[in-house]
Amino acid sequence: MLNILITLLTFILMEGATWLIHKYVMHGFLWVLHRDHHDHSSDGAFERNDYFFVIFAIPTIALMYFGSLEGYNYLFFIGLGIMLYGMAYFFVHDIFIHQRLKVLSKSENRYFLALRRAHKQHHKHIGKEDGECFGFLYVPMKYFKMYFKSEKA
Repeated sequence: MLNILITLLTFILMEGATWLIHKYVMHGFLWVLHRDHHDHSSDGAFERNDYFFVIFAIPTIALMYFGSLEGYNYLFFIGLGIMLYGMAYFFVHDIFIHQRLKVLSKSENRYFLALRRAHKQHHKHIGKEDGECFGFLYVPMKYFKMYFKSEKA
C-alpha cells in the first residue's frame, strides 16, 4: 500500500515540478531546445523540444534501476510515478493536444476542451517571455469555466 501511495504522490507532485521546469528551465536557459515547439521552426516529425523526453527519462530510469537492485525500494516507486506522469504527458500533450497522431480530435469532454484551450493560451506567446499556463493536467479555473457555463434559453 505504501508503494502505491509513493507512486501516486509522485505523479501528483510532478504537476508542480512540470510547472517549475517548464517556466524556469524550458522557457529559461534551455529555451534553445524548447523554442521550436512554439515557433514551429522544425522541418521534420521531431523537434529539438523532443530531447526533453530523453532528459527526463534518464533520472527516471536511474531511479527505477537503483530502486530495483534490492527488492524494489521507494526509489523504484518514485521513478514509476515519474514514468507514469511522462506517459500521461505524452498521450495528452503530444497525441491529444498537438495531434501528432490524429486521434481524439473530436472530443467534447469539457475538461479536455479546457485543457486544450489553456495550452493554446500558452502557445499564443511565441517568445520565451510573457507565457502563461505552464502546467500540464491542472486547468486554471478561467479556462475550465468556459465549458461549464449553464446554457440559458
